[in-house]
Amino acid sequence: MLELTITALSHAAEGIGRHEGRAVFVPFALPGETVRVEIVEEKKNFARARLVEILSPSPDRIAPRCPHHFSLESLLSRAEEAGEGPGVRACGGCHLQHLAYPAQLKFKQQIVIEQLTRIGGFTNPPVLPTLPAPAPFNYRNRVQFSLTPEGQLGFRAVADPRGTAPGTNSHRLIPIRECHLLHPALAELFPRINIESAPEIERLTLRAGAEDETLVIFESESDAPEVELDLPVSAALLRPDGAALTLAGRDYLVEVVRGRAFKVSAGSFFQVNTPVAERMVELVLNGLALAPSASLRGPLAGGETVLDLYCGVGLFTAFIAPVAARVIGIESFPPAVSDAAENLDEFDNVEIFEAPAEAVLSDLGIKFDAIVLDPPRTGCAPAVADALAAAGASRIVYVSCDPATLARDAKRLAAGGYTLDWAQPLDMFPQTYHTECVAKFSRQ
Repeated sequence: MLELTITALSHAAEGIGRHEGRAVFVPFALPGETVRVEIVEEKKNFARARLVEILSPSPDRIAPRCPHHFSLESLLSRAEEAGEGPGVRACGGCHLQHLAYPAQLKFKQQIVIEQLTRIGGFTNPPVLPTLPAPAPFNYRNRVQFSLTPEGQLGFRAVADPRGTAPGTNSHRLIPIRECHLLHPALAELFPRINIESAPEIERLTLRAGAEDETLVIFESESDAPEVELDLPVSAALLRPDGAALTLAGRDYLVEVVRGRAFKVSAGSFFQVNTPVAERMVELVLNGLALAPSASLRGPLAGGETVLDLYCGVGLFTAFIAPVAARVIGIESFPPAVSDAAENLDEFDNVEIFEAPAEAVLSDLGIKFDAIVLDPPRTGCAPAVADALAAAGASRIVYVSCDPATLARDAKRLAAGGYTLDWAQPLDMFPQTYHTECVAKFSRQ
């Protein structure tokens, strides 16, 4: 047992204290708190501990809204009462419900600053204050559940009953009775889903679209499950290759951003927080700063060529096309390419290439005036980052959902002659440590 003073939060929202020169990571502890902990894992340069008692709470600590989240009362957890040993068993869907929302926003700004400094090598990076979400709760239009052996919908536990580190014993599931992150239509839907016996179902995803339309997506490598519906929902089976089989209704939803409709198939990516996605579109357009051409008139008033890398269903392309001369989109997921073809059908100045970015980018032979990219959490492959730096565009707008990979790729762009003009965190994922960020790079 140790008594620690917590001085900071890690990028994964674990409290950090120090003991005998080593960092000690403590899930659910907050900066400024004095806590009593028990070491559960020791490494050469750091240790992990479970929170036993909060001796002096932070003024930013609040009572979490959700009963599945960690709370002071859960220090003597139900797991201990069940004979599984001491510790805290909390849902892994949220990491920060115990932290006041203004402090969450400051934490996310600081994480972007730290990653750009430590990984990217930037001195005093120009990171703006985090833009808050319009709704800190009930925002997720997509949620993925795992199934307990009894067929209950559940989330992975953030820590096992012995208090080990997040991610360990990840097979442990917590059956969910309520979730305050879900879009209201999904919060109403999921308690009404009854899985009697379906061992072939690996995961269950719920999506909500415009006008509270809902889609239930089963993921399985075997036969389609037998489905009975007495709810006004659509249902589809998603195969590992991304192909969808319609079970009821249709296998896609319609999302609306800034008054524009987008078809989104069962397996296609779309931002989980639609109001924040609208703000993101504005930031991308501002960062691209597309210059009108005096020689062009009408709806296509732009004079520049733009690359939309990892373009998905065409969210950014749809707003770039009216103010650019030409837009090239690259996307590797076939259903998303099909969605983009429908979503962008009205534009004659848009071309979509279905291919991995690293396979086609260096061979396009097109000079781009501006580039926008929205890669997966893993960021860009080194060949892609190098090709972007060599493409010669005067500005690049990078949309990131992981500050660490943003910082890594920003370092490559800086080595290629680009300057980081600004980085704008957005709270796409309130109550979690996940941080969305839009960064603008330019060079003469």
